[in-house]
Amino acid sequence: MSGENPKSYPTTTAAGRHKSRLGVALLLTTSFMLAEVIGGLWTGSLALLADAAHMMTDAGGLALALIAIRFSEKPRTPQNTFGYVRMEILSALLNAVVLLLLTSYILFEAYRRLLNPPEIIGGPMLIVATVGLVVNLISMRMLAAGADESLNVKGAYFEVLADMLGSLGVIVAAVVVLLTGWNLIDPIIGAGIGLFIVPRTWVLLRQAVHILMEGTPPEIDMTLLERQLMTIPGVIAVHDVHVWTVTSGLTAMSGHIVIADVSGAGATLAAARERMKAQFQIDHATIQIETEESAAIEIPDRL
Repeated sequence: MSGENPKSYPTTTAAGRHKSRLGVALLLTTSFMLAEVIGGLWTGSLALLADAAHMMTDAGGLALALIAIRFSEKPRTPQNTFGYVRMEILSALLNAVVLLLLTSYILFEAYRRLLNPPEIIGGPMLIVATVGLVVNLISMRMLAAGADESLNVKGAYFEVLADMLGSLGVIVAAVVVLLTGWNLIDPIIGAGIGLFIVPRTWVLLRQAVHILMEGTPPEIDMTLLERQLMTIPGVIAVHDVHVWTVTSGLTAMSGHIVIADVSGAGATLAAARERMKAQFQIDHATIQIETEESAAIEIPDRL
């Protein structure tokens, strides 16, 4: 006997609940990114161009997030039984890879400019960076709530956070250039912006790969989970227990429970589902009930 939650998994993902905020953040980011590109070319500032490059990645990440949400809302099919909800994770993965590549270029350009620093126009650089700081703070406020719920929104939030700190760095560089004329501060700040985002982007990349590899969610203690199943009356063994993340906000579980008396299978199955939901927030649980005889055949060669 096996069972799956009668309630279907949600068609609205965690990221989908923040779709309108992502849209507004995309509009703000794209508009100011163009302003920073123009300002960076005008002033000759690598720090400003680095911030614009990160904002370009922000815009791409936000656009990918919205595309992923659109796909995730499509109904499931016989060929895609979970629908397209995992598009969110693919989007986050692509976002992280692009940002790491872009950061590599910024660091290379910073090295080149340290050897041969160009002239910097500090006044316009300061104005553009200050406006950028305001835009980034607005975007961060809009995305903050969704960052704890969705990996895709979390990726977008990290990028906006990096841009906010980048804007602060550009402001510092502009002030130094205006007060002292020391142009080397610009590539130093540009390199600092790149170095700041690398570890956070690496965390995002690692999380996305972990989900795609169907690893156990970090908040799930598998030893405790199996122990909880064993405490259900009538259960004498559990095996083949797997827990994985389908997309942000949707954790799935499958497992086999061995019972001594098959007449209590229905009650055992209901208790196991309730235990998964109440203690581990797993709504999508597929559990197979087995007798000792059937389990003895399966267990030796199973993962």
